Amino acid sequence: MREVTRRTLMKAGAAGAAMAAIPVNGAVAAVPERKKSQKAAGSYRAQYHFTVPDEWKNDPQRPVWIDGEYHYYYLYNPDYIAGGTQSGTAWRLATSTDLVSFRDRGIAIPKDTNANGDIWSGSAVVDTGNTAGFGAGAVAAITTEEPIENANSQAQYLWYSTDGGRTFACYGTDPVLANPGAKDFRDPKVIRDEDHGRWVMALAEGTKVGIYHSPDLKQWTYAGGFFKEGLGTLECPDLFRIATADSTVKWVLGVSANGKAAGLPNTYAYWTGAFDGTTFTPDAADPQWLDHGFDWYGAVTFDKRNADGSTDPAVRYAMGWMNNWDYPNNTPTIDSDGFNGTDSIVREISLKRGPAGTYYLASQPVAGLDRHVSRTVNLGDLTVDGQLLLDYTGTAYELTTEITWDQLTGAGVQLRRSGDGSRHIDAGVYGDFAFVNRRGAANPDASGAWQESHTPFDPSMRKVSMRILVDRTTIEVFFDDGRHVHSMEAFPYLVDTGLALFSVEGTAVFRDTVIREFTL
Repeated sequence: MREVTRRTLMKAGAAGAAMAAIPVNGAVAAVPERKKSQKAAGSYRAQYHFTVPDEWKNDPQRPVWIDGEYHYYYLYNPDYIAGGTQSGTAWRLATSTDLVSFRDRGIAIPKDTNANGDIWSGSAVVDTGNTAGFGAGAVAAITTEEPIENANSQAQYLWYSTDGGRTFACYGTDPVLANPGAKDFRDPKVIRDEDHGRWVMALAEGTKVGIYHSPDLKQWTYAGGFFKEGLGTLECPDLFRIATADSTVKWVLGVSANGKAAGLPNTYAYWTGAFDGTTFTPDAADPQWLDHGFDWYGAVTFDKRNADGSTDPAVRYAMGWMNNWDYPNNTPTIDSDGFNGTDSIVREISLKRGPAGTYYLASQPVAGLDRHVSRTVNLGDLTVDGQLLLDYTGTAYELTTEITWDQLTGAGVQLRRSGDGSRHIDAGVYGDFAFVNRRGAANPDASGAWQESHTPFDPSMRKVSMRILVDRTTIEVFFDDGRHVHSMEAFPYLVDTGLALFSVEGTAVFRDTVIREFTL
């Protein structure tokens, strides 16, 4: 796979001198070797992304709407710094009304509450019909626990809350869905099937997503499964219905998957199709991907609620953990701020139909960001032939622009650029692909293999829109309508605050260029 490295970008003429120091072979150091003055200068904690208050977080759990707020549970390890990632997780809770600003509510399900061990991923539902007998409106959570490590003991356990989801009690110590002898048997995602008057569970079972039915959340019956080889162990399954703007309805089955061996992402794979309550039938055998970067894992989607509490059938929210199990502990935030765990921005996803008739999910940052804008810099239209260094500096912001041209090879932006131009993160288009390249900044991938992400691009369009979210340790780039998004970690020095535009072998116009900063 081609990479947009120094050798290609030096064709940008004036940009070449600034880009000459980009490493071509090998990775940048996994964690910045910060000087004492830099470490004291500030924090690596995100400015406007959700971060764990301390210690560790990983998988998001699907947020639930309760009493006018989104209740966001996530896997939290209060003993991470002393005991590492293997010291177990609890469910911690944060609440939000706009999905940008969150209020910490503490631990909702402590780890090691019972003899079955710590709490893994699962899902919570509001049992409005009192099907489980805990009371109408009780919150029920089904989670995975593994009483005996590496002994095919992963099973699903039921928890319930009668205080609005703030704290949970376990429904006995026996599983509501026992392990039939499988190595992988986890991550239950439960939805309500009103058409058939029952609950449906999607469960990660190796290369299968199992489908189960229950009348009461306590007794589960196997109904079938969806199989897919070649994507590693399928994790954190997702199942939902969504409509297009013209009311065409599709079901979507999603999983966190690892397609690296086949040159595919290691993020959220999904299939559009049909679901009859028992069997999911995909529109195509191969999945599409909700993110094409390196660090958007364990993602969940959830209902968008209107002001009156009703569900919007045409828009759904999504969020992911911005990390990767290939390098989970490589972050400067441990030393600088005592935590490891940052989420992506929440996205609004919609179902669209492409020119060839294929349905796909398109993403855009949540509209709630608009209410937290603290500064706007309107740069208008900027003509670039080579490189243009902007009179702007920052470590956390949003950049939007539409790049147009008559003839060129590539164009894009340099983010978090150092004063001498030797360090930066690049995003843009080159030939027939869009890309994000983090090789020019410190980042978590010490192997050097996962530095530049690609998605297809049609150069005959002669234009591309980019919406870029930059925070202290993360980059998210939304190309055009959001069908292709690239999310990844990067750890630029805090003193690297520059921003530049570039074109390669031609002139580009960066139209309606706007920078926004946010305060929570």
